[in-house]
Amino acid sequence: MTQRYTASRLPTQFGPAAWNRILGPRVPNPILEDNITADFVVVGAGFAGLSAARRLRQLQPNAKIVLLDAGIIAEGGAGRNSGFMIDLPHELTSEDYAGAGDDKTLIRLNRKAISFAGQAVEEYHIDPNYFDQVGKVNGAVSIRADDHNTSYQKHLTSLGEASQRLDQKEMHELTGSYHYVSGLYTPGTVMLQPAGYIRGLADGLKRQDVIIHENSPVTSFAKQATGYLVHTPKGAISTGKIILTVNGHLESFGIEKGRLMQLFLYAVMTPELDADALKKLGGQPRWGITPSDPMGTTMRRIDTGQGGNRIVTRTCASLKPNLDISKSDMERTRATMQRKFDQRFPQLAGMKMEYHWAGHLCLSLNNVSVMREIDDNVYAGCVQNGLGTARGTLTGIGAAELACGEESDIAAFFNQETAPKKLPPQPFQQIGANLVLRYKEWVARDE
Repeated sequence: MTQRYTASRLPTQFGPAAWNRILGPRVPNPILEDNITADFVVVGAGFAGLSAARRLRQLQPNAKIVLLDAGIIAEGGAGRNSGFMIDLPHELTSEDYAGAGDDKTLIRLNRKAISFAGQAVEEYHIDPNYFDQVGKVNGAVSIRADDHNTSYQKHLTSLGEASQRLDQKEMHELTGSYHYVSGLYTPGTVMLQPAGYIRGLADGLKRQDVIIHENSPVTSFAKQATGYLVHTPKGAISTGKIILTVNGHLESFGIEKGRLMQLFLYAVMTPELDADALKKLGGQPRWGITPSDPMGTTMRRIDTGQGGNRIVTRTCASLKPNLDISKSDMERTRATMQRKFDQRFPQLAGMKMEYHWAGHLCLSLNNVSVMREIDDNVYAGCVQNGLGTARGTLTGIGAAELACGEESDIAAFFNQETAPKKLPPQPFQQIGANLVLRYKEWVARDE
């Protein structure tokens, strides 16, 4: 008999989702407070869940689709990432982002995700400022980091992919900072206002009769005579099929337990920069920089079209199997990111950040996702390996296609992946991983 899946914990957020806050208030979707029926229930309203719902609507125009989120739209991971939708290999466990597998296939699929998202922007009339196809730069500070860019550029050239080297003067003209000695520009990345895109996607789906309930976490689901019964604190849904797009919270339901690395990354955002600050800063109004060393610091500058003239600094990582952040974690990372901001922009040094937050991401030891049927008519589009915008979109699409019996190259790609590797036992896993993370952060402290 199929087991009952009961959530051992519910998602908790740490600090405000700044991308969402700077867009101002919105009308929330209602809490589920009834017993209803649906053909499909999608759990999680982030990149994967909303993409799954959109793909379901394309494949099943008349199906009743219900989307449940434990919190508020764009307050979870979708409002806490850096907004880079990257087309190229971007393996965070490598030294220079080069993947270890079939990078040509992955690039093709990433571009399919970007195309899917771009079509949604047009179809749902989402503000194009929230989906800016401007590319990104890998910034280098040290000779070692510049060597990483050289290695990565060679890898891209071998794949037939374009890139352009930027010298220190060009990096200063772009960012207003003399901190970077060089950069590697690649044109295919989309720079999102992630909360704006997610809000627009949710609003577009509602106009297509997808039912969305916020603040309605799934506490359990179990097989019944026909299909499944999904429970939330105040309601329930009888459904034929379930799609779980809960990323690392898959483990909360007892699925892939002991195989998922639960990490948090941290970020800060400046207040709106006034005319004097903008004059001191210089540079271009929009840009995005990922560090040449994956353990370095990601930076973004946005303008009024994306929520105000602001700079985002994102760095520091910690493994938290219990999905809990301490006050000391937040204070340590706040101080680190203030130092990194001041280091890059001495002309604005000491500027107090308006927002400070943590964002949950999930990795597997062997860099695989969990996109498959995990029980009869229960599908997962989870474990994005820190690449939630593109990989989340892909796993959501793939899970929807599996649920509809649709053959596709996306589903085929993820179905051929092996299962996530088992992690070392606790407490060795947490202690060892965090020691490695601290060491790698120290090595990349200026990047």
